[in-house]
Amino acid sequence: MALELKQHMKLTQQLIITPQLQQAIKLLQLSRLELLETIQQELEVNPVLEEVAEGVEDVETKDEVEPEVPRVEERYDEVEITEKVRDDFDWESFLADYNTHAPVTNERDPNQEQPSFEQRLTSKPSLEDHLMWQLCLSDFTEGEREIAVQIIGNLSSDGYLLAGLDEIAQLTGTSVDRVEAVLKKVQFFDPPGVAARTLQECLLIQARSLYEPNPLVETIIENYLPYLEKKNYQGLVKVLRRSKEEVQAAVEVILSLDPKPGRAYSKEDVHYVSPDIFVIKVDDDFVVLLNEDGLPRLRVNPYYKEALRRDSTVPEEAKEYIQGKLRSAAWLIKSIHQRQRTLYKVAQSIVNFQREFFEKGVDYLKPMVLRDVAEDVGMHESTISRVTTNKYMHTPQGIFELKYFFNSSINSVVGEAVASESVKERIRRLIRDEDPANPYSDKDLVDLLKKENIQIARRTVAKYREMLGILPSHKRKRVLWGT
Repeated sequence: MALELKQHMKLTQQLIITPQLQQAIKLLQLSRLELLETIQQELEVNPVLEEVAEGVEDVETKDEVEPEVPRVEERYDEVEITEKVRDDFDWESFLADYNTHAPVTNERDPNQEQPSFEQRLTSKPSLEDHLMWQLCLSDFTEGEREIAVQIIGNLSSDGYLLAGLDEIAQLTGTSVDRVEAVLKKVQFFDPPGVAARTLQECLLIQARSLYEPNPLVETIIENYLPYLEKKNYQGLVKVLRRSKEEVQAAVEVILSLDPKPGRAYSKEDVHYVSPDIFVIKVDDDFVVLLNEDGLPRLRVNPYYKEALRRDSTVPEEAKEYIQGKLRSAAWLIKSIHQRQRTLYKVAQSIVNFQREFFEKGVDYLKPMVLRDVAEDVGMHESTISRVTTNKYMHTPQGIFELKYFFNSSINSVVGEAVASESVKERIRRLIRDEDPANPYSDKDLVDLLKKENIQIARRTVAKYREMLGILPSHKRKRVLWGT
């Protein structure tokens, strides 16, 4: 078989995502704060891009010159001061007053640089910081201090000891008995119950340190915690063979204890939400406004464009660099404008679909999917998904993420379908208003929702209840001791 080389022409089409398109997609799914950060980074690296300052006057204000005031020399007569000390002067009182410190005034030079606002912020101490501070104030020996540091370093965020005593003994090169002795001393630290290995040990430490010795409380903690978990108080009275009043008093003591003592020192920061969109009611209509507070106005610096057009002495390498930066700046400005237009269209479409929600509340939220908005604004569903990511809308009903308005539908007995978020809200309200002594089961909730024209399965109710963070009925039940 003979081998030969031939040339063929073939016309094909390929989809290529250009870097500019990738940048536009990236900007589309950024929140407002992330967009501000991205713009600031671009301003730092691209000299062609500049921010247009608002309210800048072109005319420079001239400093007003104050007229010179002729100085008049005033003459004062010299005064002679003569001191005469009396013989009966009270020197003891004078010295007592003289040695008294005068009040110190906190006068600062206005030109002196003040510490920034961030430097005045305080950070909340962690559980480890709080325990190490107590360790420094304790009379531990050097060896005990080394073991205590290992114990504190192996605590969970809830305050429980994660490492075994044998592991700590191996790390510190000592015996298990000595580690356990140091652990007992660390367990006296604040918060009560810290450095416990089990829930029983945590509750026992707290019961012994916070209350008077009570053998009944300790017996329940050591042997009958499952009764408390199931709220089987009648069974507890029977198995302990004690009066109902005694068991009630002991149970109330145990319920006042904290099963997670380290939770008070959690360092979880609160995340504040800045809405990207405002929906304001004007007369009978809802107006959509984009939150552009702090969003800089960008433009391409005209100096570089003029340099490319007129200055022939600019080297070719510099021209290529400027042209690249010009294209990058133009694409960024165009992508930001495109993002704002798309966001406005999507927000306006959501307002049109969910108008009753903005008027009356969560009960009137309609089922809606991405396809509904995509067909309304003439875009792809993936674009709608990117636009609604990490974006929040300030409405007359509160602040909601844009994803909140997209939810599945639940069939109703008669009439139109109901949004799943509306069903969750009704379940939450039903459980809030239930009798604590006789809470609703999932089957009861199904029957109650059916009376409200909502057809829903028991498994769906259980799933929504778990999503709302609500316990089952047997764990919500409260025993009224007086009945």
